[in-house]
Amino acid sequence: MGNITNDSLGASTQFRARLAGVFYLVNTITSLVGFSGKVSGWILTACNLTASMSYMAVVVLLYFLFKPVSRSLSLVAALFGLAGSANELLWRYDLFPFHIHSLVYFGVYCTLIGVLILLSGFMPRLFGALLFLAGAGWLTFVSPRLAALCTPYNYIGGGLGEIPLMLWLLIKGVNTEREVAHISPK
Repeated sequence: MGNITNDSLGASTQFRARLAGVFYLVNTITSLVGFSGKVSGWILTACNLTASMSYMAVVVLLYFLFKPVSRSLSLVAALFGLAGSANELLWRYDLFPFHIHSLVYFGVYCTLIGVLILLSGFMPRLFGALLFLAGAGWLTFVSPRLAALCTPYNYIGGGLGEIPLMLWLLIKGVNTEREVAHISPK
């Protein structure tokens, strides 16, 4: 097995962070197009599938990014993110037996990723706090009446939490020196 250096760890981590940003951008665009109500038929189906699949990619990439911070918390977050994406795909086509809004899963996911960001030190803590805001917005969908009462503020909270994170990952990535400190033996 080859010797893993801090430089190679940092490069692969940076690549993973930026790739997560790319998939986050794809998810954001296709979600907004699908949600706009201006498309239908196969275009809507393509947007929904692309949004779900790209979010799954974000979830997997962020799992590996935050795994050195807390393997168990990162795994639980990933399970909620993947469950939300699967629920979204199955729910749209009445193939899911439970009628839990996908955003409820994403609310838990965002909250847990917010905790991981706060613990990590390799991303600005502001994003952790903003993801708590996103999580709170998405968790209003646990009740359709509560979600309706909170609209549009629950969507605004979600956007204020997830869009800045997506842009940061896409443009800046992570502080690889601090990330490597979580992995490297001390």
